[in-house]
Amino acid sequence: MKLFIVESPGKVKKIQSFLGPDYRVIASVGHVRDLPTKKMGVNPPDFVPQYEPTDRGQGVLNSLAAAAQQASMVYLATDPDREGEAIAWHIEEALKLPDARRVTYAEITESAIKSALTKTRRIDTALVAAQEGRRVLDRFVGYMVSPVLSKQSADRLSAGRVQSPAVRLVVEREREIRKFKVTVHYGVDLIFDNGWKASWQPKQGWLAEDQEYLLDKAIAEKVASVRSLKVLDCQESSSKSAPPAPFITSTLQQAASVTLKISPKEAMALAQKLYEAGHITYMRTDSPNLSQEAVDAIRSWAAQNDYPVPPKPRTWKSKAGAQEAHEAIRPTHFEVKEAGETPAEQALYTLIRLRAIASQLEDAVFAVRVVSLEADVDGKPAYFEAKGRTLTVPGWKALVAVDQTDETEAEADNPVPKQETGRMATAKESAILTKKTKPPARFSEASLIRDLEKRGIGRPSTYAAILENITSREYVKIEKRQLVPTVTGEKVVDSLLNRFQFFEYTFTRQIEEQLDDIAAGKAEYKTVVAAAHRQLTGELNLYVEATSPKCPDCGKALRHLVKKETEDQKGYNFWSCSGYPDCQVSFADEDGKPGARKEKKTPPVSEHTCPDCGKGLTRRTGTGPKGPYDFFGCSGWPQCKRSFQVKENQPDYEAPSKKPKNIGQHPSRLRKTR
Repeated sequence: MKLFIVESPGKVKKIQSFLGPDYRVIASVGHVRDLPTKKMGVNPPDFVPQYEPTDRGQGVLNSLAAAAQQASMVYLATDPDREGEAIAWHIEEALKLPDARRVTYAEITESAIKSALTKTRRIDTALVAAQEGRRVLDRFVGYMVSPVLSKQSADRLSAGRVQSPAVRLVVEREREIRKFKVTVHYGVDLIFDNGWKASWQPKQGWLAEDQEYLLDKAIAEKVASVRSLKVLDCQESSSKSAPPAPFITSTLQQAASVTLKISPKEAMALAQKLYEAGHITYMRTDSPNLSQEAVDAIRSWAAQNDYPVPPKPRTWKSKAGAQEAHEAIRPTHFEVKEAGETPAEQALYTLIRLRAIASQLEDAVFAVRVVSLEADVDGKPAYFEAKGRTLTVPGWKALVAVDQTDETEAEADNPVPKQETGRMATAKESAILTKKTKPPARFSEASLIRDLEKRGIGRPSTYAAILENITSREYVKIEKRQLVPTVTGEKVVDSLLNRFQFFEYTFTRQIEEQLDDIAAGKAEYKTVVAAAHRQLTGELNLYVEATSPKCPDCGKALRHLVKKETEDQKGYNFWSCSGYPDCQVSFADEDGKPGARKEKKTPPVSEHTCPDCGKGLTRRTGTGPKGPYDFFGCSGWPQCKRSFQVKENQPDYEAPSKKPKNIGQHPSRLRKTR
């Protein structure tokens, strides 16, 4: 028996039917190991991740181990991306499989699966290292920055390497909208027979050089009174519109949001179902190009169904940084018009199928007519322009009317008839247009994904998770399909801005490029994560220094020291000067801020003196981490650290010091020594 391990249980039945009784197909159900949940799990100087089985993963590993012991060969057939490569590596490591083979395929069809089995390989450790790098960098920000952010702001806040820049985009857009000042201005349309329109061009002679809009309504009313116009020119031309590229992950999410009104998370869940059922190719991809096999299939389908295609197949240039590990998203069988078990799956399948087919069809061609007209307004010329276009060759638009990712409204048709130059045209009526300048539009889920992709923030597999993260944490809310920042979201942005490099858009893109370099074998995991850790540590120190209350005595930052009380030790909660022991000022805590000053309780100095420095000794008694203590210590501590046992209520100068290790130390020091 041969063991074939996939990620999703949804694939098992179909793949098992392809492979037959000589194989056993079993699912890992995603990740089986991860970094620990209660600590960072990766530390300098080596930055080797400390993995442990997930709660669900331990049981899965036990089942996989039992199955592997009975198998003559183990195939690791997890998803064909970095995440899938990492899952395969974790299984191989946890089960100690020295001879396991990696299998990848972009579609769940019998031919693809069997072809993949003829091209097996070893785990690509560079891809695994890139995935580890992403996970560790995310962990740094989450575990190092979030606690400090919460502590310094006295509010529960969290930061994320890509989550926070996404929130920043939404916040900055909202603040642009708030600052925007509306300008009311005017225009004029003249309407002619058959309903075609000509628009006044006030910039031609009616506005000053530095003037953008007509603000005087009286002038617009005067221009709107004209009815007789001279035709100055009638230009006729044609324009072509090429089809949009097949869907990649980001454009599929955008189109699903714009056209189907569903969230990116829901779109990816539906696409996963279609992929597992064998209806579409792998849905996490950043390549807009199709395989030669797919192009041939589309051109064959087009020929059979009388759809014209261009002489050469179309290709598209990928965006900078694209990994292009897999072709664009497409149906596995173009002749299948409907697929999916639910109406939502079927709608998404139709979107994917028509987009892929349309991408290889002929351009749409429009006949364009532009008419220029002139009217006299109190002896001053007023110029109008009428522009219309008519679809003459449908091309790809016979299947898909518009680019489904575009949220802008299509221009209304303007049936401009052919005009003879020099002839007069008579307007039937006019309309004075009262216009208002519009502020930037709020982000929708679709437009935020488009902006993140343009800036190089995140990767195809992360966009849905980013949106889910920022909305579930209530840093951003969705109102009428628009993203609006919350007060908490704005607080996070203000706390991070100009303090941390990971919060800068360009830095986020550079990190993505470095992760790509790790995957390509051009950079080392340790070099990248060590540099990020070093920078973040320095920035955190500066952040704490800048945002902490200052000591009234010496001006240094006050530190909030908190320890929960346990059965064995007392807790504490107070503020102390970071200049300790030189400055020993401390304050009570009041709602996360320094309160009343705490008077230092110093034991009285006895008549006994220190043989080293001559200062008086103080007797210290109490209970510390090591239990009860009773000793004489020099009042010159910490400069003089001599201490003596007690013998008959006197310092025993002859016996060696028995002072407990941490007695007399400041709580901030206690933390570091434990």
